[in-house]
Amino acid sequence: SGAVVRARAAQIVAQVAFQGRSLDRMLAAERPATAQARGLLRSLCYDSLRWYIRLDAILARLLTRGAPPSPEIRALAVVGLCQLEYTDIATHAAVAETVNAARVLRQPRAAGLINAVLRRYLRERAELARRTDGDLAVRTAHPRWLVDALRTDWSGQLERILAANNDRPPFWLRVNRRRGAPEAYRRELEQAGHAVSASLFGGEALRLERPCDVAELPGFAQGRVSVQDPAAQLAAHLLAPRAGERVLDACAAPGGKTGHLLELQPSLAELVAVDVSASRLQRVAENLRRLGLEARLVQGDAAQPGAWWDGRRFDRVLLDVPCSATGVIRRHPDVKLLRRADDIPALAVRQAELLEALWPLLAPGGRLVYASCSALRAETSDVVEAFLRRHPEAADVTADALAQSGAPAAELAALRDEGIDAGVGLRIAAGTAAMDGFYYACLQQTTG
Repeated sequence: SGAVVRARAAQIVAQVAFQGRSLDRMLAAERPATAQARGLLRSLCYDSLRWYIRLDAILARLLTRGAPPSPEIRALAVVGLCQLEYTDIATHAAVAETVNAARVLRQPRAAGLINAVLRRYLRERAELARRTDGDLAVRTAHPRWLVDALRTDWSGQLERILAANNDRPPFWLRVNRRRGAPEAYRRELEQAGHAVSASLFGGEALRLERPCDVAELPGFAQGRVSVQDPAAQLAAHLLAPRAGERVLDACAAPGGKTGHLLELQPSLAELVAVDVSASRLQRVAENLRRLGLEARLVQGDAAQPGAWWDGRRFDRVLLDVPCSATGVIRRHPDVKLLRRADDIPALAVRQAELLEALWPLLAPGGRLVYASCSALRAETSDVVEAFLRRHPEAADVTADALAQSGAPAAELAALRDEGIDAGVGLRIAAGTAAMDGFYYACLQQTTG
């Protein structure tokens, strides 16, 4: 029932907000009875966490008397407020089912509290917004440390990025050119009733107007298409592997970029995909199986190549570093609650270690692409600029690689205007050309 779904959403939101659990991992373990229940659960969890900071601030103004509610009831109140403020669910249904959810959670005495909170919100909505939204961080539901960091790193683009982070993410596909022409696949999508609103990379990247279950995509199980944002698709185009080359995909899981590299260049001598996690490496294997592709999968720490490298250098290296994921908040809204300011320096140290460890594995004249879905300079251009100061044999060739990437002229202009600046590499602000936030630096080895 609707109350059961809302009760489960409250439990998940509470575990993210109060216990630091990962939303994606929790939802992956859920098995709702129907597709409708699955869709409602996902949307309630994602929207409630997307707006949690603002809704919790409003809730604090509504909870003026009595003992503080339990984490689950507090989260249930946020789920209720989210329905009233950010969904098109009918008001009476949102209130009634959320009140009933307190009983599903075996806290029947909290049902009255939930009812009072939601009905008072409906009466006082405008005044609550006026009193709450004067603070930019609260109004946009971002942690203050992140707003401050984005203000420093993105200057005049701050509010645009904050707004993009709060958008529901667009649904982008990557057509497998080895299984057919993008134009033909687009026609097949449209014949199946899917409207395509945008395309990039010669139709290889297609944006659907409405998200759908992957089972509805023609040929998904046969590997004809994958779900991937075009900012992530840019990685393979910038690496630009050629026939006969050896390629290393470091920190490869879950394997979206691994598959794209093999789709883009079917005549590689070898692709080695390394990841520290055995379970996540299994996901790489599953993705490659669906696509009908093969790579050599190696479990190991990319920062310790002595444990897994055979001594043969690579012509191309893709280093997709572990990061704060602050560029992909619209896809992972729990980042707002899980990340802390003091996470960033430790991540930057790890990123520098990875870059230093993998650079010697590159053949003379080879190319390394440093990729990060962080929006913060501390994890992106600062890391690369420090590396370039230590390595005069490394040259930043990002602008040339971008020009040859196959990206359309209009998008290239937008990326240049909004991305390439005084720092090295390419910074993509969330929302640019409907893309996720991303960073790339293409580094060429100029001497042996």
